[in-house]
Amino acid sequence: MLDALIVPLFVTTDLPPGADLAEFGEIVAEAARSLDRDGLRYDGFLVGRVFWLDRPVLPGQRPPSRTEMRFAGLLGYLAAAGEGHTARQVVADLRRAVAAVVAARFGETGAPVPAVFAIRDRDVRERTPEGAMLVDTRDAVADLVTAARAYL
Repeated sequence: MLDALIVPLFVTTDLPPGADLAEFGEIVAEAARSLDRDGLRYDGFLVGRVFWLDRPVLPGQRPPSRTEMRFAGLLGYLAAAGEGHTARQVVADLRRAVAAVVAARFGETGAPVPAVFAIRDRDVRERTPEGAMLVDTRDAVADLVTAARAYL
């Protein structure tokens, strides 16, 4: 069995009007495939669920305009291959990878860098909304897939 660190995490950023939530989830999951720190690459696997973080609409309020930015969120687990990783390092490496793919795909958004941070395992289970879409890193290292999926 491969040594792996499992990190429960939350990823969020604002996306431009018309952005596709499923696409956001896919590019975040794919960004986790190959992470690096100081030029050393290591494999990763991300599995989670994506959803919109729309503001609540109170009685008498109008829903958000189709021209407004929308916040997207992902709650899930990142499995990082290899020894010697800390959760802080792995999250920082994923943050850089996610920032690059989000900027490449969606351009300049309201947030300069997507927020990526470690959370409690319990928060992933309790705070993932009903109906959130499942996403994962396709064709990832089998041992990482097995390790991370055990948490879902």
